[in-house]
This record gives sequence, C-alpha cells and structure tokens, in this order.
Amino acid sequence: MSTNAGESRPSLTPALTGAELTRWYWTLAELSSLAREMGLSAGGGKVALTARLAAALDGLRPPEPVRARRRSTGRQLTAPVDGDTVIPEGQRCSQVLREYFVREIGPGFHFDAFMRDYVARHAGHTLAEAVAHWHGTRARAAEPQEVAAQFEFNRFLRDWHARHPEGTRPQALAAWQAHRALPKG
Repeated sequence: MSTNAGESRPSLTPALTGAELTRWYWTLAELSSLAREMGLSAGGGKVALTARLAAALDGLRPPEPVRARRRSTGRQLTAPVDGDTVIPEGQRCSQVLREYFVREIGPGFHFDAFMRDYVARHAGHTLAEAVAHWHGTRARAAEPQEVAAQFEFNRFLRDWHARHPEGTRPQALAAWQAHRALPKG
C-alpha cells in the first residue's frame, strides 16, 4: 500500500503509461472498455488484459490473448442417475448432478472447488465415488482457501471482515472504495 495518500487515481485513458496502469486497481469492465477504445482485444481474464494494456500503453506489442480451449461438451447426464452412473467426459456441474448430490449428501451440498474439479477431471468414475470424494474433502473445504489474485475485491472483504468482525457490509464497501482509490505500490 502506498504512503502517498495525497495521490488520486488517474482517469483510465490511453494517455497512461503501463506502469501507471498497474499501480491502481481497475475493474475488468473498466479495463475492457479501455482495450476496446484502444482497438485491442478485450478478451481474457483481468491479469492477461492488464498485461496486454500495459504493453500497448508503453508502445510495446501487446501479447496475444490466450484462447481457452473449449471443453468438449460431449454427452451430458440426464435423469435418472444413481451411484453406479459413470461421469462422462466433458460433464458439467449440472442440475441433474446437483439434484442427485442433494439427495445423497443432503441440503448442505454445493458445488465447491473440490467437487467442480472432481467432475471435470474424473470422467469414468461413478457418482458414488464422487459422493465419497465430497465426504473426504470436507475437512479441507472448511479451511480458509486462497483467493486468486484476480478476485482482489473478495480478498479485501474477507480480510476486512477478519479485522472488523462487527463491521457491516456498508462499512466494508466504504473501506473498499477508499482502498481502491489508493495506488497499489
């Protein structure tokens, strides 16, 4: 966090330098808008888009956006399913799966990172194995999880509420607005 409290967040324009762009917090919507204004691809995640914009602002050739390979949608499971049902390649976390897991696990079931990853990576396994995986990951799921860098708002709110357990959401949002108005470095 900068100690230069007198600084104010600049306007997001093509006149910025890449270094100045990366000193401040910008939303994905703001970055996408600037990319379109500059004739650059607005695709990709926030980290990639920021890198592309910073390079372009500094007169460098921006890196090409990495195109995510589309997952094969393949055959999706349809009801009825049971514990012997095999997860097909490309299966999504669908309502059919949700209904099955709620029936087997209970109303506390939700597709967390552990279950999303299991469904995506365990084609050929049964839904009964997925239920066992759910139960086997509950201790790890209860631990605080690392929040990825692109989710700075979420990280800020989690940390702010840890420091201010009695704080309200409006207070947290006001603190966020003050935080994002300051330079990062």
